[in-house]
Amino acid sequence: MMLKTGKINPYKVIVCGAGHAGCEAALASARMGLDTLLITGNLDTIAQMSCNPSIGGLAKGHIVREIDALGGEMAVNADAAGIHFKVLNASKGPAVQSPRAQCDKKAYQFRMKRALEAAKNLALFQGQGTELLTEGGKARGVRTNMGVDFYADAVILTTGTFLRGLMHIGFTKTEGGRMGDFAAKTLSNSLKECGIEIERLKTGTPARILGSSINFDKCAPQPGDSSPCLFGFYETYDPAECGVFHVEHLTLEERIAAVQKAKSFGNFEGFGHGQLKCFETDTTKETAEVILKNLKKSAMYGGAIEGVGPRYCPSIEDKIVRFADKETHRLFLEPEGRDTDEWYINGLSTSMPIDVQLQIIRSVTGLENAQMMRPAYAVEYDYAPPTQLSASLESRVIENLFCAGQINGTSGYEEAAGQGLIAGANAAAKLLGLEPLILKRHESYIGVLIDDLVTKGTKEPYRMFTSRAEYRLLLNHTSAEARLYKYAKKYALAGVGRLANIEAKNADIERLANAIEGGKEAAVLRRQEADTNLHALLGSDFCKLPQGLRDEVLYRVIYRGYLERDMRQLEKMSGLEEMSIPPDMTFSKALGLRIEAAQKLEKFKPATIGQASRISGISPADVSVLAVAVKSFISKTHTKKNNQYSS
Repeated sequence: MMLKTGKINPYKVIVCGAGHAGCEAALASARMGLDTLLITGNLDTIAQMSCNPSIGGLAKGHIVREIDALGGEMAVNADAAGIHFKVLNASKGPAVQSPRAQCDKKAYQFRMKRALEAAKNLALFQGQGTELLTEGGKARGVRTNMGVDFYADAVILTTGTFLRGLMHIGFTKTEGGRMGDFAAKTLSNSLKECGIEIERLKTGTPARILGSSINFDKCAPQPGDSSPCLFGFYETYDPAECGVFHVEHLTLEERIAAVQKAKSFGNFEGFGHGQLKCFETDTTKETAEVILKNLKKSAMYGGAIEGVGPRYCPSIEDKIVRFADKETHRLFLEPEGRDTDEWYINGLSTSMPIDVQLQIIRSVTGLENAQMMRPAYAVEYDYAPPTQLSASLESRVIENLFCAGQINGTSGYEEAAGQGLIAGANAAAKLLGLEPLILKRHESYIGVLIDDLVTKGTKEPYRMFTSRAEYRLLLNHTSAEARLYKYAKKYALAGVGRLANIEAKNADIERLANAIEGGKEAAVLRRQEADTNLHALLGSDFCKLPQGLRDEVLYRVIYRGYLERDMRQLEKMSGLEEMSIPPDMTFSKALGLRIEAAQKLEKFKPATIGQASRISGISPADVSVLAVAVKSFISKTHTKKNNQYSS
């Protein structure tokens, strides 16, 4: 697609930032048929895995499977680049089991870049966004540092950690969103001038070390699962729509032909093979001694950092201080790729000076002679509190401006990608005259994530956990396609062939689950005896079915009672959850509503009573009063309109 500049030749959608959120946003918009431009400061760092080179994990793996069910790219990309696959919480119930993959970080980047280059309706441009262009309270485009402006009907900001990014190593400060990259210095001020609130957060990343300097004999090997659980639902993929090949195995002519056909890349049957080992080790008493002795040299403890850091991914300084009773802390050594000997020390994030970092690393079992390749650092960055957004991720301050990823206060590639897909789909939906794509809390973890952000906000980098979902039994990762099929179809996020395959798969799941439920096999399965022989119990035909289909059928049968209980509870709550609040309602005029509650509701502008109930400071009594007030408001408005028509 030809590059278009200037006001008279606008795009439909511009996405500013090509991290994990930006990639999914741009692809969703383009796949829905809209002329889309993706602007990034560096085309060579598209989909960069700035921290841990892994995808998935607890609750995050659920999000990746939901992204795949909605036609996104992250799942296939992670499977294609995966070098170590493991299902976490495997000893617990299936609802909280979650796939995770360690990826070759460079292979992940390059494949995602290729997928973007091959996409129809999508153009890429290297340039740094410096200013949001607006007209009449609406987003109209982006000004770049290249002296060129791009215009569009909608803009999506996916700026990651780059807004006034500032890196800390001890008391040494360097501008940048990540090591080796720039900082977006002026875009934050542009947003402030538009009336958008901006605050500050902090995150960090561990040092990288040379693998040949690790004494692996002192570390415990952690092999991947022998039967890897992939993220993609490949049994429903239509080869005519997505291709069944791996770009690295093609000749130049074949690659050109593939790009012209705009197909995805990936020899799906080859995913998950040739896995590499990870290793487990521990800190020592010496580690704690070094940290406590040098605590004031830490940028965080020394007062150099103002942003709030992630509570659930603390630095090693935080661990030593907060958990002083623990003699050791577990660490994981993870390879960064097949063609590099660079290793990631999972669990050893720090903002100490480099000389102290070396002492810390070499106090760890097996790392006594470790050679540092890249230092650990903390990074501060601006974010726009997400309570300024509607559930569609559109700004309530600037129309046609959407935000996704770390600009909304989240942490993690998966949370960013999920938001990006929804923001891209909703920008396209608005321009196409469709109602917004809003996933409900009982339908997906992405729905829980976005609802939490826009109703509760966050003062620290938000991370998804299964415990955040009230109906997590309904959200097992094997059911993502069934749960989200209607949205993939309605918004044309998946191809016609794949949609037909998903529909057929859903019908098979229902048929097989009902057939098992009608016999004695269901009771045997619910006892979940370790020696249950599925082949003998359900027959060879059932055991030959695709793994994903079998898993979902068994889940529905074994947990039927619990699932039905949750559905009954959901039905009880659905009345309030679905009751819409008119956008023009003035809460201060609601009879009986507390002043504090009215002020909070005016600030957050919830779309439904259910959403209002989750706003911090809104009590059950407030919800009851609000429900009555909404009914009264609707009734009066309806009466007023009828009188107007009569006159």
